[in-house]
Amino acid sequence: MAGNGKITVELFKPSLPLQPYLTAFYLTESECPPGTLIDDFLHPEWAAMRFTEGTPPIASVGPGEMAPQWPFVANGPTSKTIHFGVETSRIWGLGLQPAGWSKFIDCPADDLANTTVDGATHPAFALFAKLSERIFDGKGNALAEATRIDDYLMQFIDRPVPRETQIVACQDALRDPDVATVAQLSERVGMEKRSLERLCKRYFGFSPKKLLQRQRFLRSLAQFMLDPSLSWLDAIDPQYFDQPQFVRDFRSFMGMSPSAYAELPHPILNPIMRQRMADQGAADPLDLPTIARYREAS
Repeated sequence: MAGNGKITVELFKPSLPLQPYLTAFYLTESECPPGTLIDDFLHPEWAAMRFTEGTPPIASVGPGEMAPQWPFVANGPTSKTIHFGVETSRIWGLGLQPAGWSKFIDCPADDLANTTVDGATHPAFALFAKLSERIFDGKGNALAEATRIDDYLMQFIDRPVPRETQIVACQDALRDPDVATVAQLSERVGMEKRSLERLCKRYFGFSPKKLLQRQRFLRSLAQFMLDPSLSWLDAIDPQYFDQPQFVRDFRSFMGMSPSAYAELPHPILNPIMRQRMADQGAADPLDLPTIARYREAS
């Protein structure tokens, strides 16, 4: 059952060479009374991995009953909310940019879209399986743990990145609010539509049309959640024709109405909302501490 608890979140950026491939590292620490959990709804995101010390989370992608997850749980890119709950635990989250999927994952992203898997056994995440054995040492030192994550991933910095130029061009175009159609995206990336379709499904997880739809939704959600003075009507992205179109998108992505979502508490998402939106290109980047900067200071 859901109940009261304490949540703290710390965010770290990876070293500069890793930043084109991974988003921020997130440490979420939760304390809950026995028999209770804290739950929240993540917005659609790029692929992500979560490593747990303590009780693993429960979750569902989209509507449905939440099910137990694994100490190392991974998901492909999502176009649906992830409803998740945590008990007393420490969880490190790592997000993969599309170029990071190309660099580290040897299967099509659309094969794992809107899916969670056991990262310790699924072949797609084999490179990260050993990381789950190295993060925690029982001392609860966030900086030391973040540094171990960074050190481990830097071992693979020279792995090739197939189609990196096109992937980065596509991601940059998706971040541009002036790119509203597949034709505009195709022109910006310099690829014909069928080739762009294959690229997007292979490394982004979805068709170009779905990715553009997701971006306009995320920009709207970012405006609303980052500025409490706004109503949903004020926050709707200019690409929407009208409010009903936005509501349809909201139900498709989040499985509920905008008003129902606004009434929910967001004990986990609120502390990391700004960075998540920056990761998706729906908000301005934050100047977070980097692992490299910490090392220089020490």
